[in-house]
Amino acid sequence: MTDTFATLHDRIQTRSARVGVIGLGYVGLPLARAFAAAGFTVTGFDIDPHKVEKLNAGLSYIKQIPDAVIETMRAAGFTATDRFDRLGDVDCILICVPTPLTDAREPDLTYVLNSTYAIAGQLRPGHLVVLESTTYPTTTRGDVLPVLAKTGLAVSADYFLAFSPEREDPGNANHSVHNTPKVVGGLCARSTELACALYTAIVPSVVPVSSPEVAEACKILENTYRAVNIALVNELKVLYDRMGIDVWEVIDAAKTKPFGFQAFYPGPGLGGHCIPIDPFYLSWVARKYGLTTRFIELAGEVNTAMPSYVVTRIMEALNDRERAMKGSKVAILGMAYKKDVDDPRESPGFELMDLLLKKGAVVSYNDPHIPTLPKMRHWPQLGAMASTPLTAEYLAAQDCVLIATDHTAYDYEFITKHARLVVDTRNAAKHVVDRGNVLRA
Repeated sequence: MTDTFATLHDRIQTRSARVGVIGLGYVGLPLARAFAAAGFTVTGFDIDPHKVEKLNAGLSYIKQIPDAVIETMRAAGFTATDRFDRLGDVDCILICVPTPLTDAREPDLTYVLNSTYAIAGQLRPGHLVVLESTTYPTTTRGDVLPVLAKTGLAVSADYFLAFSPEREDPGNANHSVHNTPKVVGGLCARSTELACALYTAIVPSVVPVSSPEVAEACKILENTYRAVNIALVNELKVLYDRMGIDVWEVIDAAKTKPFGFQAFYPGPGLGGHCIPIDPFYLSWVARKYGLTTRFIELAGEVNTAMPSYVVTRIMEALNDRERAMKGSKVAILGMAYKKDVDDPRESPGFELMDLLLKKGAVVSYNDPHIPTLPKMRHWPQLGAMASTPLTAEYLAAQDCVLIATDHTAYDYEFITKHARLVVDTRNAAKHVVDRGNVLRA
């Protein structure tokens, strides 16, 4: 053991090491919360001064983390800052920033690289750097390491580098950081050991792997597995609809098998920051190695086609009622990408809204968790629209009510009672009285 390694290892074990979390979103803030609860002094870094201001005032901007939790974190020594020159004050730096796609569906590492450059500007002996952002295999070694290496400090001797994929699931009350195993792959044995020691303080078990590439590939596999299986049921939904078979009943029947089957469910398209994006990271890196990931690309085609399929079903349903799409009032229920969260990232609701508007519909929305639509990178024109209160009068005035997200807060009996036509993409109204006005799509 070198003195640098031994000193940092001891500080982690005694929880006197200071933890810095870059990116205070749906991944970074719960992670900061977990380390603060474990007795570490935590500093959160974010480029958004409004987030920093709210956190330092004891306020949360994420629904699943109440203000009281932020106050508890602050009482434990947590602070937030947009001053990245303070990275030198912490010992362990965890990168939890977005990894979006470009318009060409290629990886955009801008946030990761900007964070790495900021770290490089403050890198010192005794630092542990862990990338948590989901990315393609070789990013830690091929993109992060070269930036840090330009400082002249030596990895494994002066500082330590690892990859540990985030496994946060917004809105999931049963699984979060505190009860989900953590995969860790260091650039060297010492880096792995230090990162494992750090995460052992906040998770039930740590799973060390032989390299950061294995850890990176593990995360991509997890999300690609889901994307491909969701594409399968989405494709079957279209087929079974034409055959007059209820795909939801089929899935319920299939999942009674106690082995060899896991239930996945269709929807209006993929949402969230992981499943719609991560498989394309793997497709991109595969092309660099001269290979084509046909399963992934086919799944992507199926899933990205679902919003258009839903809009077509709405047009057909309106036509059956002698209504044209142009001029029809359509209310979208749910703009979050999944039920019971306030996270709109990559939500299919935005594409549904855009497609409906382009076809001349008069579109409004309701979402109890998103009072105003944020400006999204791909849909800036939809920003600032406000949620309309879900009253009987509002529902009755619509030509079509589209259930895009099946929030628990919705009273589906009330919705179907007052709406003339309900297009249900989530099977949310399966238990309501059949009034002949609900179409599954």
